Amino acid sequence: MNLKDFKSGTYQQQYKYKSFLPNKINHTFTWDVPRINVLLEDATRALGELNAYTMIVPNVDIFIQMHITKEANTSSKIEGTKTQMDEVLISKEQIDPEKRDDWQEVRNYIDAMNYSINELDRLPLSNRLIKKIHQILLDSVRGASKQPGEFRKSQNWIGGASLASAYFIPPHHEDVVALMSDLEEFIHNENIFVPHLIKIAIVHYQFETIHPFLDGNGRIGRLLIPLYLVSNGLLKKPSLYLSDFIEKNKSAYYEALTRVRTDDDIIHWIKFFLEAVIATANSGVETFETILVLKQDMDKKVMKFGKKAQNASKLVEYLYQKPILNATEVVQVLNIAKSTASSLIREFEEKGILQEITGYQRNKNYAFTKYLDIYSKS
Repeated sequence: MNLKDFKSGTYQQQYKYKSFLPNKINHTFTWDVPRINVLLEDATRALGELNAYTMIVPNVDIFIQMHITKEANTSSKIEGTKTQMDEVLISKEQIDPEKRDDWQEVRNYIDAMNYSINELDRLPLSNRLIKKIHQILLDSVRGASKQPGEFRKSQNWIGGASLASAYFIPPHHEDVVALMSDLEEFIHNENIFVPHLIKIAIVHYQFETIHPFLDGNGRIGRLLIPLYLVSNGLLKKPSLYLSDFIEKNKSAYYEALTRVRTDDDIIHWIKFFLEAVIATANSGVETFETILVLKQDMDKKVMKFGKKAQNASKLVEYLYQKPILNATEVVQVLNIAKSTASSLIREFEEKGILQEITGYQRNKNYAFTKYLDIYSKS
């Protein structure tokens, strides 16, 4: 099918409302839009450069954890949470009680992402895996009563207080299983020849239109993007996350999805998606470049610790994964006495590596601010 001939679906009369039934997508797609060709080339090149950095940065997995943390926080923020990055990186007990639900949602997203990446070694990107991710995402949070890990068995809607005032009503729940089966078949169909970036753009649109769960569809839909890219070998590591771009261009994002449903304009959506990949991949490359410069600086500073250099090196490596900590964590991570940990922290402060951020006399937290700043700017 030529993208110009794409038909998104039809409205189906239900009791007192109409739901949108998307057409199935498990077939090939072609196009004769030069702009898509150029964007696809640029996106593929940018993605390749980002992938290259994940292979040249030493111990890249420790830095990927901060990528995942930022993505979890930003993706959750799109859905209304108000947790800040520095809050995500401290323990639940240190969070104000009224913010703990938001904190838990972000932590669940991190757990879901790490679980799914590990499972890709054993399971294909499938409805089975998607359901498990959803179960982790909604564990012990506000969506815990909304069928975690199961496709919905009732009608949902987007926007508005009820079906009567809804902005968009996804397909009836009786159609969800068939639509998600078609989506899964499209993901794995090796007999159709569609470039992966075009394919995942269509998959993301279709998933958000099906809205197969009662809650968490936006976060799962965005999480599917890096999972698809990793599972198909376009990325060695989960280093591309579009949530930051989407959050900054939220209106344009929702408008692009809506235009497919109202005007069959999937070309506009694919252009938006490819532009998001280009901008995000370029930003990711800049982030890794900055990390490499910082790492070189840290390596030089560690060498000046003399006999403490081994512990200093271990602590810096831990800070790359968790850039906010306290003295108790240093004791546990390095297996050293509290007095030794306090002395090491003091020296890290003197050398400008750590900064005390609470202002307390006791229960102090220390931040690796130069590293945190990289993720606040990227």
